[in-house]
Amino acid sequence: MEIASIYKKFKSCASVSTDTRKINKDDMYFALKGDNFDGNKFVKQAFDNGAKYCVVDDKTAVINNHCLLVNDVLTTLQNLANYHRKEIKVPIISLTGSNGKTTTKELIKAVLSTTYKVNATKGNLNNHIGVPLTLLSFTKDLDFGIVEMGANHQKEIEFLCSIAEPDFGLITNFGKAHLEGFGGVEGVIKGKSELYDFIKSNKKIAFINADDPKQLKQISGYRNIVSFGKDQKNDCTVEFKSADPFVILNYKNIEIESQLIGDYNYGNIAVAVAIGQYFKVKPDAIKKTIEGYRPSNNRSEIIERGSTKIILDAYNANPTSMLAALKNLKQLNAELKYLFLGDMFELGDEAEMEHQAITNFAEDSFDENIILIGENFYKTTTKSKTKKYKTFEDLKPYLKNLDIENATILIKGSRGMALERILEFL
Repeated sequence: MEIASIYKKFKSCASVSTDTRKINKDDMYFALKGDNFDGNKFVKQAFDNGAKYCVVDDKTAVINNHCLLVNDVLTTLQNLANYHRKEIKVPIISLTGSNGKTTTKELIKAVLSTTYKVNATKGNLNNHIGVPLTLLSFTKDLDFGIVEMGANHQKEIEFLCSIAEPDFGLITNFGKAHLEGFGGVEGVIKGKSELYDFIKSNKKIAFINADDPKQLKQISGYRNIVSFGKDQKNDCTVEFKSADPFVILNYKNIEIESQLIGDYNYGNIAVAVAIGQYFKVKPDAIKKTIEGYRPSNNRSEIIERGSTKIILDAYNANPTSMLAALKNLKQLNAELKYLFLGDMFELGDEAEMEHQAITNFAEDSFDENIILIGENFYKTTTKSKTKKYKTFEDLKPYLKNLDIENATILIKGSRGMALERILEFL
């Protein structure tokens, strides 16, 4: 079936869904396949739950004339999203990077929403399925659509750009994330820069952190940029002031006191300021919005338990973000500090070296109260005071006997470690 024909039916639907358990009345259901499931087998359930149309790629799944048979459901979802993007003609701001994507996306959305009608990626639906779903949720009455793009291998960002066709692009940073898939740090830079490649080849606009030499190198020779940073020569001058623990910066002689911890969040805030300025959001509105933003979902949250302050950053971790979190904790004004560090995933052959490097930095920076959790950290060579636990279950007895007061605690690890479980014991 032609995309144009499917699109006409899509426009009569309330929304799209890939999960029969979450279908709303008059949704269009896409019967995706995975390693352990086949959405074609749930077509009857989709209709029973209110679906108006079901897009399938198995002839045996066609049970009525509201089943739309295609060659491949995923490809159809992606093509439909691109078709929709072209039809609604909403300006698209896309962003990627190794760290801080979701926080940056939420900041940009909040700043622009003070003046415009904006929609953005929900949560972290930023892959080859999430990006199409995001685009299909956009409506033509929007002033801006913000699309977060994630990747763990080469050509993935390039492919997502071919679907979203962004008008504006930015990269938060280049870090040691998904090293296994990208083939090292240089692979990360090349892969993430596919967004800049699209922006340049299509004569679109890039927002560039001029304080980051890696970004400047990747966009070298391209004139259609909006720069931000501490230098007065930039299009937007934003100056970092302090982070103890919250980031404070200066913009147009206005001091902005955020609720985001760590100097590593400065760039995430700065680009939101720069985008706000570029689209003529009033400085007072930018200040109020950023100061009112609170992180959530285990992302650099500050939680207070009596006299103890907990920095919960358990949504994700890689060597770059882990090192940044440790450096931030090191410079905080607190007498008693605890570190709960969980394994970093998707590092491939670099896993042993990177976990040892983080361990060494932690032990050089903190005398005691270093607790390492996970198989990779368990293999590291440590000093006698450092505690290591292979699994969370092994850690539990230590937590049950822990009595902490007047301390600052960092909890940091990859999502699969689920270190937010530590909160139950504190």
